[in-house]
Amino acid sequence: MGFEVIDGGFTAAKGFSSCGGAAGIKKNGSADMALFYSAVPCAAAGTFTSNRVKAAPVLWDRRIVRETEHLARAVVVNSGVANACTGRQGLDYCEKTAGTAAEVFGIDKNEVLVASTGVIGQQLPIDKIMGGIRSLSSSLGESREKGHEAACAIMTTDTVPKEAAVRVFLSDGKSCAIGGCAKGSGMIHPNMCTMLAFIATDAAISKELLQKALSEIVPDTFNMVSVDGDTSTNDTCLVLANGLAGNSPITEEGEDYRAFREGLYQVLESLSKQMAGDGEGATCLFEVRVVHADSKEKAKILARSVVSSTLTKAAVYGHDANWGRILCAMGYSGADFDPERVDLYLESAAGRLKILEDGVAADYSEELATRILSESHITATCDIKEGDAEAAAWGCDLTHKYVDINADYRS
Repeated sequence: MGFEVIDGGFTAAKGFSSCGGAAGIKKNGSADMALFYSAVPCAAAGTFTSNRVKAAPVLWDRRIVRETEHLARAVVVNSGVANACTGRQGLDYCEKTAGTAAEVFGIDKNEVLVASTGVIGQQLPIDKIMGGIRSLSSSLGESREKGHEAACAIMTTDTVPKEAAVRVFLSDGKSCAIGGCAKGSGMIHPNMCTMLAFIATDAAISKELLQKALSEIVPDTFNMVSVDGDTSTNDTCLVLANGLAGNSPITEEGEDYRAFREGLYQVLESLSKQMAGDGEGATCLFEVRVVHADSKEKAKILARSVVSSTLTKAAVYGHDANWGRILCAMGYSGADFDPERVDLYLESAAGRLKILEDGVAADYSEELATRILSESHITATCDIKEGDAEAAAWGCDLTHKYVDINADYRS
C-alpha cells in the first residue's frame, strides 16, 4: 500500500494518449492545441471556477460531468483564446469542437470535454480548432514524450510545462498510475486558482468516489495557490479514470480509496507548487505554512492571506525580511489569533532563521535573512501556538516583469 513518485505526465496511466501542436490560433505560430484521449470510456470528475463569469467550456464540461451519466473519452484544449464572455456563439463553438472530435474518434459528442485558455472576449477561430483536431488526431501517442508535448501546448504565459505522476499500490496486489499536467502562471487566486489541469488514472474507481476525492483535495492544493489575486473565468480540473489497471473496483471508502486519494493528493500538490513557482514574472516559489492552529480552516485562512499579500510578495522579491508585512496580512485575514504569541521563521536552502518571537522582532542576522530570501524556494512558517492543525499555501514574489507581461497581454 502507499505510492511512489514516478516520472510522467498524462500518459503515465495505461490506455491514455495525448499530443500537442500548432493549429494557427496564436499569432507567433507556437503550439496552441492539445488532445487527450482514452482507449476506453472513463469515469469523469471535475472542479471548476467559482467566478460567476464562467467561460463556455466550463459550462459545457460542468453539464457533462455533473448532470449526465455520460462517460468521457476525449478532451480538446486550445490556448490563445479563452472562449469566455462569448455568449451563445461560444457555447455553439464548444458543441462544434466536441462534434468534430466525436466524428474523428467515432464517439459521442457528449463523451468529449473541452477547455480553453487565453484572451477573454474573443470568439474561437472555430475553423482552425476543427482543422487542428483533424490534423493532430493522427499524432496521438502513449509515450512519455507525447504527454510532455501536450503539457507544452496548453501553456500561455507559463515558462515551463507542469507535469506530475505517481504509482499507487493497492490491497489486491495490483497498482495503478495517476498522472497529469496543468497550466497556470497568471490570474491565479484561490477558489479555484487560474489553471487548467488534466489528470488520468487507470484505476478502476466509481465516478462518485473519484469526484469525492477530487473535491476533497482541491481545497488543500489548487485552492491554496495565489499569484496575483485574480480568479479566472476558465478554471477547470478534470480527472479521467479508465479502469485498465485491472484492480478490484474501488467502490467504498476503505484502504484502497485512501491510498488512491493520497496518490491523487501528491499529484495535485506537485502541480500546485509548480504553478506557484512559475507565476508570471516570478523568481521564486513562496510557501507559507501556518502551524499549531486550533483548526485547519483557520490555518488555511491565515496562510492564504499572507501568500496573497502584495506587500509581502514585493518584499520577498526585494529579499527583504520585512516580517511586519506578514504579521499585518495575518491580522486582516479575519481569523482570530493572538498576535503576541506568534513566532515566525524564514527557511530555504540557505538555512532557517527565527525572525519573530511572541509577536516582536527576534535577534537575527539581516545578512542571513537576505541569503535565505535569495533562494528559489522560500518558506515562511507562522507558529500561532494554539493547537495541532496546520496548512500550507503557495505563491511567488511580485516583480517588475509581472507588470510588463500583463500590460500588453493582448498584443
